[in-house]
Amino acid sequence: MGPLVSVVIPVFNGERFLREAVQSVLDQKYSPIEIIIVDDGSTDGSSAVARSFSETVRYLYQANQGPAAARNRGIEHAQGSLIAFADADDLWPSEKLEMQLPYLINDAAIEIVMGRIQQVRLSKTVNGQTQTEELAEPAFSVNLGSAVIKKSVFERVGLFDESMRYSEDVDWFMRAREAGAAIVTIDAVTLLYRQHEENMTRGKSTSELNVLKALKKSLDRRRERTGVASALPNFKESDR
Repeated sequence: MGPLVSVVIPVFNGERFLREAVQSVLDQKYSPIEIIIVDDGSTDGSSAVARSFSETVRYLYQANQGPAAARNRGIEHAQGSLIAFADADDLWPSEKLEMQLPYLINDAAIEIVMGRIQQVRLSKTVNGQTQTEELAEPAFSVNLGSAVIKKSVFERVGLFDESMRYSEDVDWFMRAREAGAAIVTIDAVTLLYRQHEENMTRGKSTSELNVLKALKKSLDRRRERTGVASALPNFKESDR
């Protein structure tokens, strides 16, 4: 049996999408997995959806504090040595963990494995079945849902910055790279990013999304340590 993977799913009023997101994690061909749903103050039926699953899924509730705080609470309750994330409106390919975990299990030096992201739109067919429409080509970008991370990295780097409502993932990955975390990217789709009218980042400017703030924070930290903005190490591409 392999190491336990703790999957943290923050949700805020995600009743419409949550069941499919959780099911895509349960459909993984790898075990053991624990799923931790952190309800960030939802006022819809997200709680009922979350509680409808088996004991494999744990449900935690907190007053609304934002996705960073919800993810942090999930990490604090995680029992696994490996951490993965799924947003309530995204989906995992069924072979995600099967593709990524060998890198972390077979090479002690590797700490984070990331993959490509496929943007998709889900729609209903005339017979009521759900179909997936792929949008653009799979791309590599910073997104927690595409990664699997050793819990020890959070112990070294710290948790997510709860003052950031957006781009807290960009900020964390910058800190991880500054700390020398060994990150490998694989040429495979490890996240299906659902495009819909309720996306949190939809219609937001770069400034509103805090991307520049995250980058500036990284530059300031590197200048403070060395006097200059030292370069970050590149991601290592898998040659497998």
